[in-house]
Amino acid sequence: MRFALMTQDKPGALQIRMDNREAHLAYIAETGVVEMAGPVLDDAGQMCGSLIILDVADMTAAQEWAENDPYAQAGLFEVVTLRPWKKVIG
Repeated sequence: MRFALMTQDKPGALQIRMDNREAHLAYIAETGVVEMAGPVLDDAGQMCGSLIILDVADMTAAQEWAENDPYAQAGLFEVVTLRPWKKVIG
């Protein structure tokens, strides 16, 4: 089952993102459940959030993945939305 994890960083938190980026990318590689992912950019082209498509068994697994993401553990996010997602194109 696919889930869209959409996040918005706390204002002024770019350094938290940068400090934890390597661990976040390693977590993605290690867990093997991310189908696609990338940062959301602000008007200046700076990273300010994330969009991650997870392919996991259920909402509980998606929530656990999101909670254990190093970005979440570092307190980066102001808003987190997790919704079932249906792939139609691509």
